Amino acid sequence: MTASSKIRIAAAPISWGVCEVPGWGRVLDAPTVLGEMAELGVDATELGPPGYLPRDPAELRALLGDYKLSLVGGFLAVVLHAEQAAALAEAEDSAALFAACGAEVLVLAAATGLDGYDERPRLSDAEWATLVETSAKISEIAAKHGLKTVLHPHVGTHVETEPEVERFLADSALPLCLDTGHLLIGGTDPVELAKRYPDRIGHIHLKDVRAEIAEEVRAGRLGYTEAVGQGIYVPLGEGDVDVEALVRFVHAGGYGGWYVLEQDTALGEASPVDGPRRDTERSLQHLTEIADRL
Repeated sequence: MTASSKIRIAAAPISWGVCEVPGWGRVLDAPTVLGEMAELGVDATELGPPGYLPRDPAELRALLGDYKLSLVGGFLAVVLHAEQAAALAEAEDSAALFAACGAEVLVLAAATGLDGYDERPRLSDAEWATLVETSAKISEIAAKHGLKTVLHPHVGTHVETEPEVERFLADSALPLCLDTGHLLIGGTDPVELAKRYPDRIGHIHLKDVRAEIAEEVRAGRLGYTEAVGQGIYVPLGEGDVDVEALVRFVHAGGYGGWYVLEQDTALGEASPVDGPRRDTERSLQHLTEIADRL
């Protein structure tokens, strides 16, 4: 399969179950994941969690080169509301690596400091102000390396719900990573968000979501990790996100960034090894068909 030439499509290791959360599930090896991306016709990837792919720039470039993949950027979930120096040091390290490997984007998330994405302590106004300040400082660090920083609203972080997304947009100048899945689970319609803030969309993660499971997570009746295990995410076109409406809108508005196929997956010992590849192939086909109609 060949991806559309009209938009830039990338993949991410999380679609193969590769996640930073302890105990998330079985982790497939990098040659399997990168090899399947290449076989599907994807020519770029995000980095995945720290330590999954090499942190040495020369080693990482060589490994990605073996599969003819370029690096889009990577996800950095750090505590932004406290211990600012530690967050800035992590950002410097990641930004230097991303830039050395030709990446464009640092995808920042406001981590709680707890393992996983199932609990969220409440922030004080002072902690929120520190979060905004730290994200701005990280953006400055990334910019010195030639990278754009986007803030990723994400389940189980301190920017998750619609009021939090709106508050961040009001208080910060950073663009967003528009993640269709995490926004919908947090109570934000991703298409409407893009329409309200077209100039604040800096990066896109495409997921499709089963709305009935998303409602269970939103209501606090189901943890995020368990929801992933129950199949909250499905291939594009098989859930309740209007992916085509979103792609058409942002494309018409001049968005020229990456569309990253990112279907969060958790693999158990009995999970089919070819499941991630098949799901990503279906998502890629659906997105390519949409792009070809643009």
